[in-house]
Amino acid sequence: MTLRPRLLTLATAALLCASIAPATSAGEPYEINAIVSLTGSAAFLGKEEQQALEAVEKVQNARGGIGGRPIHFVVADDQSSPQVSVQLTNAVIAKKAAVVLGSSLVAQCNAMAALVKENGPVQYCFSPGIHPEHGGYTFSSSVSTRDQAIAMVRYFRLRGWKRIGLLTSTDATGQDAERNFIGAVALPENRGVTLVAQEHFNPSDVSVTAQLEKIKGAGPQAIVGWTTGTPFGTVLRGVAETGIDLPIGAGNGNIIYAQMQQYKQFLPKQLYFAGVQYFRDPAQITGPLKTAIATFDKAIAPAKPDLGQGLGYDPAMIVVDVLRKLGPNANAKQVRDAILALHGYVGINGVYDFHSGDNRGLGVGNAVLVRYDVQRDLFVPVSQPGGAPLK
Repeated sequence: MTLRPRLLTLATAALLCASIAPATSAGEPYEINAIVSLTGSAAFLGKEEQQALEAVEKVQNARGGIGGRPIHFVVADDQSSPQVSVQLTNAVIAKKAAVVLGSSLVAQCNAMAALVKENGPVQYCFSPGIHPEHGGYTFSSSVSTRDQAIAMVRYFRLRGWKRIGLLTSTDATGQDAERNFIGAVALPENRGVTLVAQEHFNPSDVSVTAQLEKIKGAGPQAIVGWTTGTPFGTVLRGVAETGIDLPIGAGNGNIIYAQMQQYKQFLPKQLYFAGVQYFRDPAQITGPLKTAIATFDKAIAPAKPDLGQGLGYDPAMIVVDVLRKLGPNANAKQVRDAILALHGYVGINGVYDFHSGDNRGLGVGNAVLVRYDVQRDLFVPVSQPGGAPLK
């Protein structure tokens, strides 16, 4: 998310870099660096990603850790700022670490990716909104925002909502979403679907009623309001203030119970998100996927799992499993190559196949639309994997 640059004092920079894990020796915990947004506009996400890392510690240490050493994630807060992400990443690089996890949003992840592009470390970004270079050192979590848009437009079309209004933030997250929805609407399967209006807002804006009035005037049957974090509250307030009573689609970075509770006084009646496999009806999930989700649910308890934990859980599990196989002295290239070789890896988001060539391993077939049920405080699945409505 685009934020105003912050000038950090030398003392602040030193404090931030002190939170980076140092190199470890035999017998000590194996420390893995993670950079997430624990404060600032993306704190909703970052705090849940930290919960996911704590859950992975429980699961993986019960399995023996790495080379008999317990794992520990050393989490640093980038304050939802790309500038801070860069400082923290440079500190990780200076330690010659093989891996860094994070960050939480597109802008931070892109800033980090530029630093690791040539020689690593492996970066496993928790945002699905970046699109890594095939074979590079950067990987992206969950179903891509491109595939989320395809699944959402498919769901809307099959529900008969073919006139769509689009409201996106002007930061990297919103720009990515706008490109994705334009591309999704242009697919042959979506012939007859149109974007009747495209409006934009700055994440720091306190009102979007003017933009929503323009969209309302274009006669949409559904509206997509795509941003992440606190600006999403601005969108929801605007929907309420303009009296819009239409299906609202939103980015999956907002599938967070704490966020829904904070905004419950002005939530729309029909609020949809593109989720992932672990949001499916449990009765429809079988085999290794069911086992993986049950392990996750137990480890994350007593928290009610939503997307924030899911964004961090699978990447951390993958990294630890790869390091267990390679050994604690693996370098960045070895870790990258081992992840790229994974095929049929079962996580909570779906079955990964990194042979797909997108440094992600999941496709549109793992996207599941969910609706937030205010009365039950629950994200309820409304589609099959891929976006077709449930019968």
